[in-house]
Amino acid sequence: MKKYLFYISCLIFFIFPVLLMLFKSVTTPWRSGVTLNWTLRGWEVVFQDSRVIESMWMTLLIALAVALINLLAGVPIAKALSHRSFPLKNTLEAILMLPLFLPIMAAAIGLHITMIRLGLANTWLGVTIVHLVPTIPYSIKVLKAGYDRIPQDMLNQGRMLKAGAWHAFRTIELPMLIPSIRSSIFLAVTISAGQYVLTAIIGGGSVLTMPIIYYPFLQSADDTVMAAFSIAFVLIPAAAILIAEAAASLLAGRFFMKRRSVL
Repeated sequence: MKKYLFYISCLIFFIFPVLLMLFKSVTTPWRSGVTLNWTLRGWEVVFQDSRVIESMWMTLLIALAVALINLLAGVPIAKALSHRSFPLKNTLEAILMLPLFLPIMAAAIGLHITMIRLGLANTWLGVTIVHLVPTIPYSIKVLKAGYDRIPQDMLNQGRMLKAGAWHAFRTIELPMLIPSIRSSIFLAVTISAGQYVLTAIIGGGSVLTMPIIYYPFLQSADDTVMAAFSIAFVLIPAAAILIAEAAASLLAGRFFMKRRSVL
């Protein structure tokens, strides 16, 4: 029963809205007394703007970079918070969650001053770094939950068998962290791709991402154009997640083949 409820909920709240938006992007606006016609005008208007393609690539690049940095920083921090005991551990965990409670405008203005001093203002690298502020806390929390599911005895057995840190991580921790890693990538990509205030302030209008282009399109009262742009916007995090999944599958396949050759 729960399985069917899950599928029905996905259909109602996720699949149906996307299909409806896709349908609206290829039809004329719905009005009383007006015949519904098929059209590609919405997509033509969107992609006639050369900035749209540029912003799609930039959004994808920044989202993937943010997801990668989240994993590189989040995994060791999450492991330390989950499997290590040290003074003020709970306090440190609370401090790491503080960016979630800061007003986004206050954080953006303070970080902008720092980025200017470092010469990173109006650059994609500066935007990538600032996108870590709202994403790192989520990644740490999700990855810590993944490490909490790994028994300490299992990690101790790896050390007793003289497994190195990298080998133990690859063969013991990584397979059990896959669900948490997927969730971390999804959250990082989605949050990064949707950032407007941080990108606008730190990027200074020089770094064009989809939100920067999207909001001016809101001035259009044309439902067909807005639907087409919304679908194009959704494709960015979807593409980033597919790329991350493909990379993870490729790495997992190589590790498996290497292990078989050793055996």
